[in-house]
Amino acid sequence: MTATAAATTPVAPRRRELDFQLYDVLDVEELLRFPYFAEHDRATVDGILDTAYAIAGDVYAPFAAALDAYPFRLVDGEIRTPDALKAAVRAYVEAGFVGATFSNADGGLQLPDTVTSAAGLIFSAANNGANGYTFLTIGAAHLLAAFADAEQRERWMRPLIEGRYLGTMALSEPQAGSSLGDITTRAEPAADGTYRLSGTKMWISAAEHDLSENIVNLVLAKIPGAPPGVKGISLFIVPKYLVDAQGRRGARNDVVVTGLNHKLGQRGIVNTVLTFGERGACVGYLVGQPHDGMRQMFHMMNEARIAVGAGASALNVAAFEYALQYAKDRPQGRHLADKNPLAPPVAIVEHPDVRRMLLRQKTIAEGGLALVLWCSRLVDVAKADPDPQHRREAELLVDVLTPVAKTWPSERGIECTSLAIQVLGGYGYSPEFPVERHLRDQRLNPIHEGTTGIQALDLLGRKLRVHDGAGLRLFLAALRGEIVAADGVAALAAERALLADACSVLERVTSVLLAAQATLGPERALAEATEYLDAFGTLAVAGRWLAMARAAAALPPDDFTAGKLAACRFAFRQLVPEAVATLERLERLDDLLFTVEPEML
Repeated sequence: MTATAAATTPVAPRRRELDFQLYDVLDVEELLRFPYFAEHDRATVDGILDTAYAIAGDVYAPFAAALDAYPFRLVDGEIRTPDALKAAVRAYVEAGFVGATFSNADGGLQLPDTVTSAAGLIFSAANNGANGYTFLTIGAAHLLAAFADAEQRERWMRPLIEGRYLGTMALSEPQAGSSLGDITTRAEPAADGTYRLSGTKMWISAAEHDLSENIVNLVLAKIPGAPPGVKGISLFIVPKYLVDAQGRRGARNDVVVTGLNHKLGQRGIVNTVLTFGERGACVGYLVGQPHDGMRQMFHMMNEARIAVGAGASALNVAAFEYALQYAKDRPQGRHLADKNPLAPPVAIVEHPDVRRMLLRQKTIAEGGLALVLWCSRLVDVAKADPDPQHRREAELLVDVLTPVAKTWPSERGIECTSLAIQVLGGYGYSPEFPVERHLRDQRLNPIHEGTTGIQALDLLGRKLRVHDGAGLRLFLAALRGEIVAADGVAALAAERALLADACSVLERVTSVLLAAQATLGPERALAEATEYLDAFGTLAVAGRWLAMARAAAALPPDDFTAGKLAACRFAFRQLVPEAVATLERLERLDDLLFTVEPEML
């Protein structure tokens, strides 16, 4: 991967923001001292970001609006894509981004996830739709790296890493949705050791296009005689084209797109109804052991959930930075105290309510960005830290944070991108400006890869219970560690005290809610798990804002560092009290929801 010339089109996030996060907050150079990453240095990281900004600005951003409006059509089972999308995927692949995090042995660059996640933010902010095709491919290749046998890795994984093939995951079905235990796609064993799949999958992104030599679908299905529910699910490789042992492409497999789904947002990534075995000849290859599909797929899903949070953060930052520039450039109205109608109008950023909206956007956007990059750093520590205890603790902590990192930037992102429209006023509601697209794209993120309700149940109903609560203890220790680290920064005394009090409330309320699952049952104790997840996420982001403010206070003062300190204060004066109030309400275990019958709604 080599650096290219600076992009002609500026893209979010601002370069100083990513440099600050990587070097001043997360100390990515410490990661580069791990033996696994030791072939890289700061110059490598800078070159990767330079390349990402150049490709995103020159290739991705210019056709983002056109891709959003592109009329994908299904003709004879095939979908043609615009030339600009082909060029974008080709540029991404040729720069080496698909294989960036894979090991050298697998043909990758062996880079830290923290660095590639930062680069991914740039691509998502520039053109969220175009970025989706390679995002799915990377996840599919990681799953095969973890569970496929040597022959499958060579035949399917390596071409994915090389970008010759692109990948998907096919989970949902029309009648099952998120309830994967109810899927009906079947996989019948064949005499040659392969399987013949039949059934239909719904909401499958990138399952048909002309961007690559082949498409590798990772499909959940049930083998005859499998146990009921999720324990009977197996995972299969189902390619668009069959491939022989020498890697030569053969006949078209019996897997076809039978419909297109037209969406509110994220229109640039084609979404399909995918049908298997209409002719009884859909060949699939079992990955690993039968009935292990859910465990395997969650390897990809957990990665995808953090990536969804990163994509949501990218949309938030893009919307915020656009609204900020617009507010600085747009003259309208006068200061309230100025009664002279002939006085020149001021930029709308001068109006207190506009500044309030922008500061709330900044707090959400940059706070969510910091959260997902912290999670990426934990992934790197879990993978490569020489100390096994550090690896284990990072693994437990990122497991707890995964539903939070997926959900908080997504749900709060609806507010953030909506505020961007509000800043622009009527212009923001027009497709001539990108912020309405940011909001439409954002609306999917609380839904796909597990809805907000599912993430909330995962956090409070499972993640905080397993391993005797070790994940919660590590999370609280991380927040309290930030409090201690900021001890010498006098300007942050109030924020330190507020976070300490909030940690105590979170610890107490979580204990009550976990105990209630045993005494009152899960329906009652988890009824407002979504509210708990939001409050938990707000405190996680507050911890990141304290870390950012501490790092900013250690740098020479300027507008950037002053902005970080101001946003930190905003987070603690506005968001943290909201979260604490929510937790204290949840502690009372209000039974209102159970007094309302469906007929009363």
